[in-house]
Amino acid sequence: MRISASIYSDKKRDLQTTIADLMAHKVDLLHVDCNDEVTVFDDIRNIRTWCNIPIDLHIITAQPEKYFDLLREVPVEYVTFQLEDLTSPLDLPSDITGKRGLAITTPTSIAEFDAYNSFDFILLMATVPGQSGGVFDASNFKKIRDFQHKYPNKSVHVDGGVNGEVSFILRNMGVHTSVSGSYLFNAPSIGHALMDLTKREVNSQFKVRDFMIPLSESPTISANDATFTSVLQSIENGNLGFTLVVDGSNKLNGLVSNADARKALLKFGEATFQVSVNEYMNERPVSLNESSTVNELLALIKRCSFPILYLPVVNDANEAQGIITFVNLIKGEL
Repeated sequence: MRISASIYSDKKRDLQTTIADLMAHKVDLLHVDCNDEVTVFDDIRNIRTWCNIPIDLHIITAQPEKYFDLLREVPVEYVTFQLEDLTSPLDLPSDITGKRGLAITTPTSIAEFDAYNSFDFILLMATVPGQSGGVFDASNFKKIRDFQHKYPNKSVHVDGGVNGEVSFILRNMGVHTSVSGSYLFNAPSIGHALMDLTKREVNSQFKVRDFMIPLSESPTISANDATFTSVLQSIENGNLGFTLVVDGSNKLNGLVSNADARKALLKFGEATFQVSVNEYMNERPVSLNESSTVNELLALIKRCSFPILYLPVVNDANEAQGIITFVNLIKGEL
């Protein structure tokens, strides 16, 4: 996941000093907030003479057209317009270069992106816009999942309340870019903050239930109806390499992975299609309680002597609540 440094959040130093510090720490992007101030482009022109770090421009205006010529004269790598401030549909000319994004606040539905589905990404404002140091609103975890499900080929950017823990969760969810402002500049140093935003051990505020994939979106099959064919189909439909096996009350009976299915075929041969799912499912999969913290999640993974790619999530009654997967986190570490 890329870190986009919100340059105007540094209230203690002049802009050139801030940019030099960010260059020294090899930050990924420079996030430039434009609250309907065309003079921001003077800063961008100066930044272009100081470094070649990509510009991540966020424009808040009711008159986007007055920025079109400026965007032609001073192209940026990423340009985002805030939806809620627009008074008419945004028609961004095709000759304006750079990745295009639509920013929305937490109360706004991701369905608003439908009218801008030619854009490259969505920017989710996870705190109250303009509120420096705000707390990340956990409802945005679901918005991220919903958007990724609807637009699997679009990127998600997040701005607001991104600390070390939120950064870990966002990386695990496959978020492309997170914007960091006050957290970055209020730390003892930018390097210290960047380590917090990319490290694997974090202080916990959120519970697993806040960001897990819920049961309604997880590959599951009823133990009573499970045949080898239906198990394979559930694994295929889920596209995660496994399926949960539950009873009529959603109690977790076990888990069948691709490896379990392969071993069943080697053991039973053609008879696999007739044997009970109990004969080849993992009846004691490593699982996690929904009330566990991120630190408890990481501690569980460390205790295991084998690689963990996914975890069933259960409640105190061992009823399946969802799953946690680590595919995006692994990709992000490459």
